[in-house]
Amino acid sequence: MAENTITLAHGSGGRAMSQLIEDLFRCAFDNPWLNQGNDCAVMDSPPGRLVMATDSHVITPLFFPGGDIGSLAVHGTLNDVAMSGGKPISLSVAFILEEGFPLADLERIVRSMADAARQAGVPVVTGDTKVVPRGQADGVYITTTGLGRVSEGVNIAGSRARPGDAILVSGTLGDHGVAILSLRENLQFQTTLESDTAALHELVASMLAAVPDIHCLRDPTRGGLSCCLYELAQQSGVGMIIEEAQLPVREAVAGACELLGLDPLNVANEGKLVAICPGHQAQALLAALHHHPLGREAAIIGQVVEDAHGLVRLKTRYGGMRHVEWLAGEALPRIC
Repeated sequence: MAENTITLAHGSGGRAMSQLIEDLFRCAFDNPWLNQGNDCAVMDSPPGRLVMATDSHVITPLFFPGGDIGSLAVHGTLNDVAMSGGKPISLSVAFILEEGFPLADLERIVRSMADAARQAGVPVVTGDTKVVPRGQADGVYITTTGLGRVSEGVNIAGSRARPGDAILVSGTLGDHGVAILSLRENLQFQTTLESDTAALHELVASMLAAVPDIHCLRDPTRGGLSCCLYELAQQSGVGMIIEEAQLPVREAVAGACELLGLDPLNVANEGKLVAICPGHQAQALLAALHHHPLGREAAIIGQVVEDAHGLVRLKTRYGGMRHVEWLAGEALPRIC
């Protein structure tokens, strides 16, 4: 690649585009399906039910403590597949590149994606690249689609929460959002926090081995825990009560949110999940979480209750009760 930035020729379908694919994408994502060189990947159909998820990823800045848009794109889609109880099988990726985007940055992003996919054991088997003129994008946008398999007997859905169920989170809340904010223009403050971005399918597999009858799983990304719980409450036609004293929030996150006037419950996460299971199995599920590296700070944070209005309420440290705000605007733009 002679040029050091993306040009319109890289999206033209000609020699420059072919060279970009060969020298960067195929080299980084190397696997038998991609190396067939076709416009699609042909794979054997696995047993069980298929699950598919698609995500588009835009974030500012592209590189942040603990990750970048590349690893985030892989983890985000793998986690959406995992939230069905599915085992991810393969990924596709599409890049929208802006003319003038540095090739060194693109290579760094692609290498990060490849590393994340290899560590997760899920190949990138097909993809696409488009280039738009300068000023018509913001560097790079990435869309990933994941395919997975759900085993027989696994029945996880947002509509399965029932009164009496327990609500758990796999770890501390708000780490990703605050890590991003620490780099934002005019919002810089000192913090050692890193993004929590991670692939969660192996954690989910260990949870299902301990408690096969998990009712709901959801990753609290945009909108944080509050939006996640409201979505599940609405789908299931129930209410939820969470306890402030049980919420795992790092001191640095709490301090940053207080400084910026944010609620940690509304701040994005990229490597955490919410689980809802029968109340009598909550301790067994918590123990399974604690035995996995990504669940060591897991906690039981509340319970599902009857409520035709689908409200989420928080029991304060002082014994009072308040409604949890369901985020209406965009508090943290370009977060994932």
